[in-house]
Amino acid sequence: MPASPERPDTTDVLLKRGRAARWVWLTLGLALVGVGVIGIFVPLLPTTDFMILALPCFARSSPRLEAWLLNHPRFGPGLRAWRAERAIPRHAKYASWIGMTIGFTSFCLLARPSLMVALPVAALLLCCAIWVGRRREPGQVTTEVEAENA
Repeated sequence: MPASPERPDTTDVLLKRGRAARWVWLTLGLALVGVGVIGIFVPLLPTTDFMILALPCFARSSPRLEAWLLNHPRFGPGLRAWRAERAIPRHAKYASWIGMTIGFTSFCLLARPSLMVALPVAALLLCCAIWVGRRREPGQVTTEVEAENA
């Protein structure tokens, strides 16, 4: 049954986009997933961030790959939490902080940067760590909503 003109289904929307545009989005999404997979093994290269960036690319090119990413046993829960609530699970916060610490320590020990290089890198990582720490956790109700319900 064809989709109604008021509410086209995803396939109809994708078919109306140019084939070249869909290929560009698909290629970009696959590249982001590839960099994310590399990030599993490389300190300071975030995996989940690249998976989050790949989601809208797949939404514009391949609903099947978008669903695969959202239902992935390892990445899916965090991606769904981010998409629904802009939330970061507690274990992911800890993992990011540990990864930043290990990455910065490795950078200092292996590269032996001058203080003029190490301090800005440390400041950037500290800002990132604070940002991650300030994100809500999935299912966490804001204090305003709790106050209204009390």
